[in-house]
Amino acid sequence: MIKYSRRERGLSDKQSNEERQGGIVELVAKQGFQTIEALAQHFGVTVQTIRRDVNMLASEGRLSRYRGGAGLASSIENMEYERRQVINLAPKQRIAAMVAQDVPDGASLFINIGTTTEQAARALLSHKNLRVITNNINVAKILSENANCSIVMAGGKVRNRDGAVTGPLAAQMFEQFRADIGIIGVSGIDKDGGLFDYDLDEVMCTQAIIRHSRRVFLVADHSKFGRPALVKVGNLSQISALYTDAPPPDTISALLAEAGTTLEISD
Repeated sequence: MIKYSRRERGLSDKQSNEERQGGIVELVAKQGFQTIEALAQHFGVTVQTIRRDVNMLASEGRLSRYRGGAGLASSIENMEYERRQVINLAPKQRIAAMVAQDVPDGASLFINIGTTTEQAARALLSHKNLRVITNNINVAKILSENANCSIVMAGGKVRNRDGAVTGPLAAQMFEQFRADIGIIGVSGIDKDGGLFDYDLDEVMCTQAIIRHSRRVFLVADHSKFGRPALVKVGNLSQISALYTDAPPPDTISALLAEAGTTLEISD
């Protein structure tokens, strides 16, 4: 069942821009490359508008900007951690506040790697008696400020660039627990409902979280819709609720409804 956390409204300029940008990503995905002029003609807007769209989409990692056009984003390498921390920060914070409202005091949680899950950890700082198992050093550091939070840190290989702990040892650690809620992020959500990320070791950990959580909360801002990544994590049908900041494409909304996955959209 799909539940919207904001009232139905007329199509705003922001929503119109997001729909056009989503259409640009779909066209580029189908054709592999599109010129700025062709995109402007297709959407009936100026080349300056398309350039702004392409620049924004490239900054979000949804496609690559080339001279005179746009091409497919890399499916094998994520953007730098520092860059991901600041991109779409306000939407991530709103998503985090929303998911924190659905986490009761005294809950046990898995929290995986990602900048949105880190914002979720910040939003949980005032909760009481949480028990958290994580493979994200940054999440552990954030929640260590909460004296009422018990933290278990997964062991394994530390990825220096972003504080991720990955690999078989970390995945095995998750296998030893059964948590009330798993809060996860992914790098891309495909139109067929597939959830994807870039690193196999990281994916192994997320898959273990999905298997061993009573409920799974996926936190993903709008830039994740249609974004390519190499390694499959799972499917939207395995998720209890998707928390995002904009309506997903119609195909994804239909899949959520079919799976009975709750859709929460921040104000």
